[in-house]
Amino acid sequence: MGLGRNFRRWGMRAFIAVLVLSPHAASADTITPDRITAALSKLEALAEGVVADGGVPGLAIGVVHDDKVVFLKGFGHREAGKPEAVDADTVFQIASLSKPVSATIVAALVSDEIVSWDAKIDDLDPAFRLSEPYPTSELTVRDLFSHRSGLPGTAGDDLEDIGYDRAEILRRLRFVSPSSSFRAGYSYSNFGLTEGAVAAARPTGKPWEEIAEEKLYRPLGMTSTSSRHADFIKHANRAALHVKVDGVWAAKVKRNPDAQAPAGGVSSTARDLSQWVRLVLGNGVFAGETLIKADALDQTHVPLMARGKNPVSGGESFYGLGWNIEFGRHGLSWGHAGAFSVGARTLVTLFPEEKLGIVIVANAFSTGVPEGLSESFADLAFDGTVEKDWIKAWDDTFASLFGPAIAAAKATYAAPPSPARPAGLNSAYAGRYSNDFIGDAVVSSAGDALVLKVGPAGARSYSLKHFDGDLFLTFPDAETPDVPSGVSFVIGPDGKASAMTIEFLDGNHLGTLARVGD
Repeated sequence: MGLGRNFRRWGMRAFIAVLVLSPHAASADTITPDRITAALSKLEALAEGVVADGGVPGLAIGVVHDDKVVFLKGFGHREAGKPEAVDADTVFQIASLSKPVSATIVAALVSDEIVSWDAKIDDLDPAFRLSEPYPTSELTVRDLFSHRSGLPGTAGDDLEDIGYDRAEILRRLRFVSPSSSFRAGYSYSNFGLTEGAVAAARPTGKPWEEIAEEKLYRPLGMTSTSSRHADFIKHANRAALHVKVDGVWAAKVKRNPDAQAPAGGVSSTARDLSQWVRLVLGNGVFAGETLIKADALDQTHVPLMARGKNPVSGGESFYGLGWNIEFGRHGLSWGHAGAFSVGARTLVTLFPEEKLGIVIVANAFSTGVPEGLSESFADLAFDGTVEKDWIKAWDDTFASLFGPAIAAAKATYAAPPSPARPAGLNSAYAGRYSNDFIGDAVVSSAGDALVLKVGPAGARSYSLKHFDGDLFLTFPDAETPDVPSGVSFVIGPDGKASAMTIEFLDGNHLGTLARVGD
């Protein structure tokens, strides 16, 4: 499996850890305006310091308390090495922070009695299928928004990476075997939640992206927010994605997440997201008007699936509908984070009893800066002092996740056996291969080398470098171009390959394709 997909699998599950809060928490009465003012002053200094120290190229923060936006500011730069500054209106790709935003949109549909959380997908979108008849017939919007459908977490991410669109990815999920029994296991799925959102919007006869605008973005005046990538790139004031190259932040890769827009395709600003935070903390009331009925919105914050402990702050974590629910250092919190392994980090944390919320959007991966700043702010708001260096704690956690993963991926193919077995003739491998999930793949000669093309109309092309025998290497992840992945062939009695396994597409054991024709 490609490292980018591993990042999405491991990273998102760690990143969506909501920031939890302390058993010695102050009561809501002690979170006075003066306490908040003091906390915000220190938060601003922390943010300035972390940007100055190179923790991220840029970030923006919004804080809401008692239905007022009490802090709104950008720090650093939209793109490393360029002068344009981040401000409160810089548009960021918010990655999986899109999930609670989309849950709020579906709650609005539920509030308007257009759909229910327990509506069956089979009724809303009869063409959608899981691999087995029983869960297909019983699957609901609630199941998909709580990640309990049985779909493996990475199902569909691989198809998105090779260029398939949303409709085709959702159709092909029927070929994926479940990772757990229906409703028995939690498996964080971008395309499962995407199907839940798209199906919920179907009774309106309008596309998801239009419903998002109609039910949330326009009513809240979120004028810079969209679920379409084309809208994001129209903004001059937008943040680039950054990864570290030789220890330096670089805007290296772009990311179009339209295929999974409800799960990861929203772009927004700290200013706009603060308005959404006001709505959620207001139980569906915004500027004195009920936009979403409380009972529809409340369902998103019911703990449904256990997620274990927060890896840094230790709170007990659960998943509701597009939201993490945690019971931790400062009591109850709701939240979610987002990450693109090509360069985005985002986070929202809400303390509903205190009507306090913080949203942080940053333009780099991987980093614990959003969690660290939010944890620090929570300590300041509740206790008046920061318990420890939360930014370092989160950075260390992410380094321990991703450093070994990168090292292991490189070590697997560090050197071929000595002596390496020779490859066959290029003609032994060249040809067309296929399976139901991946579709067609073509291997062809390019001079003395081999090239693999996969995806619709061969949308993605990968050079193959011989490693040992009938095993070749390719480098599929743009953000980690030095990390190899294997492509292996099985040679039949006629001296030609009868099958091929593409390691970076084999995360759900669907990466083996049979030769088709001569």
